[in-house]
Amino acid sequence: MNKFKLPDTLVIASCILLLVIILTWIIPAGEFTREVVDGRNIVVPGTFQNVDPSPQSILSFFTAPYQGFEQAVGVIAFIFFIGGAFGMINATGAIDAGLLKLVNFTLSNPVYKWFVIPLLILAFSFAGGSFGLSEEVLVFVLITIPLAISLGYDRIVGIAIPLIGSGAGFAGAFLNPFTVGVAQGIAEVPLFSGMGYRLFVWAVFSLVAIAYIMFYIYRLDKDKTASLLYGENAREEVVTEHNRELPLTSNRIIVLVLFVVTLILLAWGVTQKGWYIMEISGLFFGLGIFSGLIGGLSLSTMVKAFTDGAKDMMAACLVVAFCRGILVIAEEGKIIDPMLNLMAQSLDGMPPVISAQAMFIFQSFLNFFVPSGSGQAALTMPIMAPLSDLLGVSRQTAVLAFQFGDGLSNMIIPTSGVTMGVLSIARIPYDVWLRWMIPLFILFVITGMLLLTGPTVFFEWK
Repeated sequence: MNKFKLPDTLVIASCILLLVIILTWIIPAGEFTREVVDGRNIVVPGTFQNVDPSPQSILSFFTAPYQGFEQAVGVIAFIFFIGGAFGMINATGAIDAGLLKLVNFTLSNPVYKWFVIPLLILAFSFAGGSFGLSEEVLVFVLITIPLAISLGYDRIVGIAIPLIGSGAGFAGAFLNPFTVGVAQGIAEVPLFSGMGYRLFVWAVFSLVAIAYIMFYIYRLDKDKTASLLYGENAREEVVTEHNRELPLTSNRIIVLVLFVVTLILLAWGVTQKGWYIMEISGLFFGLGIFSGLIGGLSLSTMVKAFTDGAKDMMAACLVVAFCRGILVIAEEGKIIDPMLNLMAQSLDGMPPVISAQAMFIFQSFLNFFVPSGSGQAALTMPIMAPLSDLLGVSRQTAVLAFQFGDGLSNMIIPTSGVTMGVLSIARIPYDVWLRWMIPLFILFVITGMLLLTGPTVFFEWK
């Protein structure tokens, strides 16, 4: 009997798009009044009202991906430029030579991998918790996938290191300006306050991520057939015997140093100058050009390397466009605000500890339709903050419930452009990712519920 297998990512996104179109015919349309505060479109509590239905026609099924492409054009351009830049960097052989050194170091003593890989995961978690590393994961999987394969593991390990690492940090963020900053600003609590407990939350989520990934690696060490990708693809992009003699020349060392400097500039620009995808795209595009020149590539070789790298990102770009198209339909069908209003009414009168958990669950559900941290904060926190006062839940806890709902579900929902884009780049079927991710997601959810219980039962968190 053939094993059940989910269809391609774009087919899944298309089915979800069709489902949301049907929901616009079922869920009564409604809207909150909104006002612009500090450049953000904020919901005004208590202003919900039903409006004329806005069901979306079947024609929108064919136009939504285009609209999604239009609205996500910045992210899509970012993906193309990152792919092209790495095409030029890879053409110099610097990354392969550097990875070879790291692989040889790690393999020289089996104990080393139990330090190297957790440190990498912790670094990505810190980046997610501090400056909100998210779309940038699409950059790093191009390095961690060949690293994992060279160490004898599969592509799941390759994407888990940056994706789960940054996702755990994003959910337990302590300084993330796109989630904690926006949500606390709307909730009217001091910016980045409650730091002690937030650091504890970040550390717990990071340890859960490290433990799960390292347990999977332990299983692969014992039995390669434990890989969920075992036997699916005979051809892997591994370090061949020829590559094992790839020298780390002075030019390649300069390229790697330039790459490290670029990462430092990335962290500084995002945290200090408010850089986003346009500036980051330009940064890596410049890195690609200078790397090609330093690596001795001809202009024609650089152009070909750039176009080949960008071409490899086509599937990821289409996935992002389709996922964004789903949000377009939900917004135009006016079905998001009614769900938010229903949640607010349902929570009325619940005990604080139950209310906090319900906020977490609802934020996770809503994230299916609004997989954007700052966007979801602007949509829900104007309602959740005053509601938390009535329910006896501190506003800090309401912000934490939002963080958990947004950050944890992003690692598994099929409407997350980043997650689905990473899976497309790694050629990992969505059903395989679900099988690997569901146990970890359950662990994260249980951990999140326990962490929300603390400030609602055992201590007061202001």
